[in-house]
Amino acid sequence: MKIAVFPGSFDPFTIGHESIVARALPLFDKIVIGVGVNERKHSLYPIEQRVAHIQKLYKDEPRVNVCSYNDLTIDLAKRVGAKFIVRGLRSVKDFEYERDVAAMNKRLGNVETILLLTEPEYASVSSSVVRELIHYGRDVKDFLPQTD
Repeated sequence: MKIAVFPGSFDPFTIGHESIVARALPLFDKIVIGVGVNERKHSLYPIEQRVAHIQKLYKDEPRVNVCSYNDLTIDLAKRVGAKFIVRGLRSVKDFEYERDVAAMNKRLGNVETILLLTEPEYASVSSSVVRELIHYGRDVKDFLPQTD
């Protein structure tokens, strides 16, 4: 079984994240969305709320599991039996960071990283920009996946 981890803080989970999951699903038997606790970031939403929101979004997709974690992504991958990590790339800046992390994950756990280029219409959508819009009271529904 081909299992991949899609890690992130997902604060909030955006339409860009949703697009990456949709495009990665045909490649894997199972995707574990790992909602990470990042002590260096100030979160807008508590981790439990982020996990619950993503679980609701994928409630009808049995190949997607959602969990929180507070250690290294490579440790999460080992726990769930994943041999792959999926990440989205919006820019060259993202590439340089992701390349270094992918090399370390390969070295530490022999886990391959699959980098998917963000679709052009989502390139400007990031959780940090959406958080900023929320902070200033702007409507962000166009940037967030729609749930029932």
